[in-house]
Amino acid sequence: MATKGKAKIKKDRANDFEASIARLAEIVEQLEEGELPLEESLTLFEEGIGLARASQRTLDEAEKRVEQLLGFDSEGEPITEELDVEDDVEQD
Repeated sequence: MATKGKAKIKKDRANDFEASIARLAEIVEQLEEGELPLEESLTLFEEGIGLARASQRTLDEAEKRVEQLLGFDSEGEPITEELDVEDDVEQD
């Protein structure tokens, strides 16, 4: 049962990441058009910065997980350790 919960968390995070990237693309498109009032542009810019930072954190976590999976110790042996998804979730 815990495995299903972890799988759902991973899927939710992937969906959140994809949704954030899609929303960020929309914001960039709107800002590039240059037809919005200043205050609305600033509000969108602020939202975009938040989405970009959150997405970067997600990418950094994914990179860390890949490094753990592909890591080798000083003797050239693969490093094998169980990834703790729950620690990642608690940080959000």
